[in-house]
Amino acid sequence: MVRLALLLVLLSSMVFEVDMMKCPENDPVPVPHEWHRSGDLLVGGIVSQVSYDLHMLAFQRQPSKALFEVPQMVTKFYQHILALAFAVNEINENSLILPNATLGFHICDSYYNARMTYHTTLELLFKSQRFVPNYICDSQKTLTAVIGGLSADTSFHMADILGLYKILQFNLRFNSLWPYAINFITTTLYKLTYGSFASEERDTSKVPLFFHMVPKEAYQNMGIIHLLLHFQWIWVGLFAADDDSGEHFLKTLEPLFSQNGICSAFTERIPNQSKWDTFGDIYKMISDISRPLTDSKANTLILYGGSKTMVTLNALIFFGTVGYKENIPLRKVWIMTAQVDFTLSGFQTSLNFDFFQGALSFTIHSHEVLGFQTFSHIIKPDWRQGNGFLKDFWEQVFDCSFPSSQDPKKDTGICTGEERLDSLLGPVFEMDMTGHSYSIYNAVHAVAHALHIMFTFRANHRMILHQYLQDISFNNSVGETIFFNKNRKTGAMFDITNLITFPNKSIHRRKVGRVDADAVDGREFIIHQDMIDWHRSFNQVVPVSVCNGHCTPGYQKKKKEGEKFCCYDCAPCPEGKISNQKDTVECIKCPEDQYPSKNQERCIRKVISFLSFAEPLGISLASVAISCSLVTALVLGTFIKHKNTPIVKANNQDVSYILLISLLLCFLCSLLFIGRPQKATCFLRQSAFGIIFSMAVSCILAKTTTVVVVFMATKPGSSMSKWVGKRLTNSIVASGTIIQGVICVIWLGTSPPFPYLDIQSINVNIVAECNEGSHNMFYVVLGYMGLLSTICLILAFLARNLPNDFNEAKFITFSMLIFCSVWVSFVPTYLSTKGKYMVAVEIFSILASSAGLLVCIFFTKCYIILLRPDKNSIKVKVKVCTHTHLYFMLLLPLPYPMCSTDISKPTKLTCDIFI
Repeated sequence: MVRLALLLVLLSSMVFEVDMMKCPENDPVPVPHEWHRSGDLLVGGIVSQVSYDLHMLAFQRQPSKALFEVPQMVTKFYQHILALAFAVNEINENSLILPNATLGFHICDSYYNARMTYHTTLELLFKSQRFVPNYICDSQKTLTAVIGGLSADTSFHMADILGLYKILQFNLRFNSLWPYAINFITTTLYKLTYGSFASEERDTSKVPLFFHMVPKEAYQNMGIIHLLLHFQWIWVGLFAADDDSGEHFLKTLEPLFSQNGICSAFTERIPNQSKWDTFGDIYKMISDISRPLTDSKANTLILYGGSKTMVTLNALIFFGTVGYKENIPLRKVWIMTAQVDFTLSGFQTSLNFDFFQGALSFTIHSHEVLGFQTFSHIIKPDWRQGNGFLKDFWEQVFDCSFPSSQDPKKDTGICTGEERLDSLLGPVFEMDMTGHSYSIYNAVHAVAHALHIMFTFRANHRMILHQYLQDISFNNSVGETIFFNKNRKTGAMFDITNLITFPNKSIHRRKVGRVDADAVDGREFIIHQDMIDWHRSFNQVVPVSVCNGHCTPGYQKKKKEGEKFCCYDCAPCPEGKISNQKDTVECIKCPEDQYPSKNQERCIRKVISFLSFAEPLGISLASVAISCSLVTALVLGTFIKHKNTPIVKANNQDVSYILLISLLLCFLCSLLFIGRPQKATCFLRQSAFGIIFSMAVSCILAKTTTVVVVFMATKPGSSMSKWVGKRLTNSIVASGTIIQGVICVIWLGTSPPFPYLDIQSINVNIVAECNEGSHNMFYVVLGYMGLLSTICLILAFLARNLPNDFNEAKFITFSMLIFCSVWVSFVPTYLSTKGKYMVAVEIFSILASSAGLLVCIFFTKCYIILLRPDKNSIKVKVKVCTHTHLYFMLLLPLPYPMCSTDISKPTKLTCDIFI
């Protein structure tokens, strides 16, 4: 209670001092542009429309009105003022919002100058008609919030002042605005900024009175990246204002470029007009701007700056390209940020700005507000009452002067007041509500709704206004929901507009997309490419902006030394790899079941390959196998039919039959190797081939061994005579076959063959083959056959000199030479081929070796049986009858007469030997 009493005494003394102080009649530094409309509650506004060439203050004399010269007005931004006034009118006409109070406004200008921004901010705080900082000289102002400014600098300068005045203010009167009487309240001013700027430059999250009506610049930066990537523009020029905001923009964007494979072709700074001190400075600026435009291969240019950047850039481009026919170098795609508005002033309205045709602009999201154009149509010069902006605006946009003007413009007409705003060019003044104006409109409504809620629930809640603003959520007149997030920001959306210019210098903005950070399901960035109207020089074809030509599919990028990564050479993909897109960084391998095309631009699915009965090679081998089988069957039939003839009986009849049957099965088993491998065929074919061939070779070995044994048995005292006969041959055939059978059973029992798809061996095919399971066992089978063949060859070679009438050894020798030659050649050939040709090699070896045995051993005998039956005789005249000849007759199953001579001694007598 004591502290409260002291506070009341202090406040009373302060009020007494204020009442006794006499305020000055005139302002020392007048503000020529302001618009004030009274109301129970006031909304302040600081716009950025007028600029002066201000003199430097030396503080050697009292400031005066000589401080100002002819104003330079950005006439297009007059819409910001109208948007605030329109919103206030709309609220006052709505009985559902602040029904017991009227809303007024007080609008000043920042003059694009820091000290003037500070001054006009104090004007809002302490002046209605006279200005004394920190003193209340007029009737009490109930200023609830201030809306502004357009640039980052202006907003922060305002915040510096507004943040200081968290003061106690007495309210000594009670009216319908306050339904409950209270002794005193805390009055705080709230700052709502409508300009789009980089809030990262200065942390505003800790300032509870600072509200953003525009999205973060980071969303815009990501939108730029999405846009460049969508059109594959990776070689881009950058123009940025020569100030802190421009520096911040470049530092933020460059890392994003690197992360997304985009390069900046050049970076140029756009100076403020205040730096145009000499002609040399101007010439240098023009050269710096025009040189990259004419020399660079970049067809896409990004422009970042402030509200007056377009005015400066347009002048520099015009003077820098006067000598170029039809501005050919300027046929570019301009991407403008939301901070830049397409504005022209003064003489620039007569210039050709067709080079901005097709520009893409990021603008603050907006809707067309019903009634705003009607409100703009009724703007007339008689509104000048209390409106310090309208006179200069009207004179500059219509190039006229009012009769009351103290400094009438030369060569201009008199302003009649009947001029129409809708007749103005878009760069001078737009009738459609822009994004910044829409933000101002929503800001005023947000303040009004927060005040309405605060006054409605004042009895139950002792909350200050910023807490109501923080929690506000309402639908504006177009049905869009307005609210602030936890960081006191509203909205996360930018519109993307396409600038269309017309010969009469009018412009049209067409919405072609948007950036919405709050969207889901991949709809954060949307662009309607078919709606974009490109610069006429591009013939409505999407422009290309790259350092060099694209690398076509089948090639990959190869870095150029000493240049940015966007500049590269194109190198063919390495063997086995492909690139199916343009500008591939690194070629990729095809999946295992695919292979690269000839141009290495796509992957082709591999075809499953196997030796088929339907292809020419398969048909040929199958035909040969069947033909050889038929021939073997024919030979077997011939032998069976002529089984009682001497030549059949003399050739070990049973073994010959077994050999022919084995050869028949050898020819037929080759058919198991043709066709797509199945589980059964893989399981049987190698084992069947090994066992059958072993049986055939064993039969030949039995024939050869019999001959050798006979020779050995004829020697005196030899004990080999007991081995002569069928028992020996049958034992050789059986044992030779059984051993191979045991090997195959072990193979099939431990690691049997199985069907297998070989993806790696051949690039263009998947080979369907039989995996042998155990390759070692496969070579054991071949090795065993090789061992039998080698023994047979050696024995036949040793017995080759027996007389022709009785000896098969020569024919066996030739057959085994063919057989061994085929299979010795088979091993390296088999290992050097792949796919179905491996199978073809094995089939050919089977057929060739089998045919060699058939021809060499049986064709001569068939020739005698069928064509020379006279040689198939029982009696053969032998001039010299040796013991060998006589003993060989013991093998024959025919009756024969013995010679009278001693068989142990050769005789000159002729012996009749029955064979």
